[in-house]
Amino acid sequence: MTRPRPRALSGIKPTGSPHLGNYFGMIQPAITLQDSHDAFYFVADYHALTTGRDAKVLRDASREITATFLALGLDPARATFFRQSDVPEVLELTWHLACVTGTGLLMRAHAFKAAEEKGEAGTLPAGTFFYPALMAADILAYDSDVVPVGRDQLQHVEMAQDMGGHFNAAYGNVLRRPEPMVRAEVPTIVGTDGRKMSKSYGNTIDLFATEKNLRKAVMSYKTDSKGLTDPKDPDTCNVFSIYRLVATSEQIETMADKYRNPPPEGFGYGHAKAALAEKLLEHLAPARERYASWMSRPDDLEDVLRQGAAKARPLARAVVERVRAKVGLPKHPST
Repeated sequence: MTRPRPRALSGIKPTGSPHLGNYFGMIQPAITLQDSHDAFYFVADYHALTTGRDAKVLRDASREITATFLALGLDPARATFFRQSDVPEVLELTWHLACVTGTGLLMRAHAFKAAEEKGEAGTLPAGTFFYPALMAADILAYDSDVVPVGRDQLQHVEMAQDMGGHFNAAYGNVLRRPEPMVRAEVPTIVGTDGRKMSKSYGNTIDLFATEKNLRKAVMSYKTDSKGLTDPKDPDTCNVFSIYRLVATSEQIETMADKYRNPPPEGFGYGHAKAALAEKLLEHLAPARERYASWMSRPDDLEDVLRQGAAKARPLARAVVERVRAKVGLPKHPST
């Protein structure tokens, strides 16, 4: 079936406040796609259940993610934004995929391999082991054409392709094959300790942290020991790598020159960190105001999620009905 625009789908897990890595790596590129694609984005609250055990935290985090996307420019009239659990059909599709997927494929997933290397595979929750099947169902349930991902997440799409292929091989051409959309120009955002920015590492800078906390986090960035008058390489500095994402071309060039040719009074990493903090506060100020406004209106956030689910669920239901017909199950009673 030819579509006016390709359908793009992506999700984000509501585990803590969104940080700069989420923003530059997923949220900003995703929002841009609403101009060129039939964009579907969801809050992956089912996925959050593999690690979270606090119902209030999950509900609050889901609202934070929704408010973040809206504050940063997502337009519900041009993109479909919904809560994963408001479309329970993905759980049924997960089971159908699990029934044609070998455990060997699931054991190649990054999460399982990491647990295996730590000697913790035997204690891994079954939900985490089957996580790739649920993720594949998320992708396949909406007849997605493309899935925007970073290179480190490419496996998710590949596994969805494999599972959909297994199902199609067993039952015929039922599920649409998605393709990854790898954005080479999206950099890996480095956290304050030098590793990839991640909540699990505790090295993040929250998007809408208070001014005091944002400055404190930026000033904690790990750098080398070069002094004020020592030449420095901006291309290997984690502070500069983020500065160049929020500064103008002229500001980037000026900062790089100070790194390589410090002025007589010197230019140290402390100066670079202070400049980065200022640019982040300036860059995020308008979105911060919109975020605060959305968070003060939880009913409006729920309306956005409900309206998104009302658009997404019929698509998932149609896919599941195709699947049920092929495997020999009756139509769902609600259809």
